[in-house]
Amino acid sequence: MFLKMKVDEVVKSNNLNIDVYCGDVTTCTSSECDAIFTSAELAETIGRSAKVPVIVINSFINSKEITEKTLKFVSEVTQ
Repeated sequence: MFLKMKVDEVVKSNNLNIDVYCGDVTTCTSSECDAIFTSAELAETIGRSAKVPVIVINSFINSKEITEKTLKFVSEVTQ
């Protein structure tokens, strides 16, 4: 939930039209989405089942990392 809140902050501050959801491992790999942002600890498990990019966030309190990785992903998919 904390990571969702931080990504929501990036979305809002950059005026992006993106919906951000929070879910457990099973939900995030079975739900339709464009990417999954998660911790390094869960990335491998999620990556085995995910059909979308898995973006690893090493520190949920590092706003710079979250901002950079979120904007990089958005930039890549909107080109």
